[in-house]
Amino acid sequence: MGGFGRYLAAALAGRFASEGMGMAVVLLALERTGSAAHGAFVLTAWMAPHVLAAPLAGAAAARARRPRLFYAGALAGFTVAVAALAALLGRAPMAVVLAVAVLGGSCGPVVTGGLSSLVAGLVPEGPRRDRAYGWDASTYNAAAVTAPAVVSLAGAAVSAGPAMGVLALSAALAAALAASLPYGNGTPHGAPHEDPGAGTRPQAPRAGLGAGLAALWRVRDLRAITSATTLAFVGVGALTTTSVLLARALGSPGAGGVLMTAFALGALAGSLTLGRMTSVAPGRLARWAMAGTGAALAVAAFAPSVAPAAAAFAAAGVCDGPLLTATLRIRSEHAPGAVRAQVFTLGAGLKVTAASTGAALVGLAAAAPPWTLLLGIAVLQLAAAALHLLVAGGGRRAPMPATGTSEGSATAPAGRRTPGGP
Repeated sequence: MGGFGRYLAAALAGRFASEGMGMAVVLLALERTGSAAHGAFVLTAWMAPHVLAAPLAGAAAARARRPRLFYAGALAGFTVAVAALAALLGRAPMAVVLAVAVLGGSCGPVVTGGLSSLVAGLVPEGPRRDRAYGWDASTYNAAAVTAPAVVSLAGAAVSAGPAMGVLALSAALAAALAASLPYGNGTPHGAPHEDPGAGTRPQAPRAGLGAGLAALWRVRDLRAITSATTLAFVGVGALTTTSVLLARALGSPGAGGVLMTAFALGALAGSLTLGRMTSVAPGRLARWAMAGTGAALAVAAFAPSVAPAAAAFAAAGVCDGPLLTATLRIRSEHAPGAVRAQVFTLGAGLKVTAASTGAALVGLAAAAPPWTLLLGIAVLQLAAAALHLLVAGGGRRAPMPATGTSEGSATAPAGRRTPGGP
């Protein structure tokens, strides 16, 4: 298996573990304590550190003398946290369980954006790399489809403890595969680089903790995609709860999972098909994706029964699938090399935080008619597409010089290609 093949296997294994945690934690809490709220608190502790840990994880990745050790170590810490929660949840004091969840969640940005930042060092720039980001995006969608199903089946067949054990084994596999990646071959501009002969690496330019955030703000294309996807993910975070409420209102209380499965399968199909359209500028593809998702969810809001609602959810997923691919392409093309890992981890952390905010908001508004909640989510997607158009504009930008690598400064490296104007 080549380097990129091993990367995809590592990414899929790690993201499978990450995607399964939501259901596994809630099922295990219900099994051992009889309270779903107990699981919700643990899950909140797991998700909350993402946005705070993201810049730290990105900076640590960029400064690591041994990137192999950093990524494998972070995934190993993720593994230990999952296994510890499987053993401690419902048995140890709540404070201990929450502390373990916070520590494990702090490794989350490496599993998401951190791993994606490695693609640029494994695949040459150009159409091949664009297609590689399509495959990378498909690992998120494949994990979103399979992990909850496997956890549910394992929990029903045995119990929730072994189900979480499956997630820990998957995370351990990701750590082992990450340790085997060729970090020294074709490393991204300014990214850490190992010299296996000397045991040391040439010193890459160091970027301060604020440099990644500065890049997200100062580079227009990064600012546009980050602000738009963060807004869109407020709606995405509310979608699971809303789907359950909508299914109940349509007379099928247990069909909420059917709607979300339809969305996830559609997203997987979209990432493997539309997401590989390298002829379309990624900014334009992102706008089409958000607008299409919003339109399909608006149709679902007025569905008379579960079957047409599921069809509309699947269509929304197909539209949503290319969004991640486009986002990864934009980050890769416009992030300064010295802060690429920070840009990837920060972007992922902001989206997770936005999703958790959406989940909390829909919880507060759960008494409202479900169709209005879904329509609100659709409006957020359409607003995100409009926001991207407003921030990104329509012109072509020239590459920025590679001079700003210190904290508070972030400019794109010289020679980085810029896609056509959206």
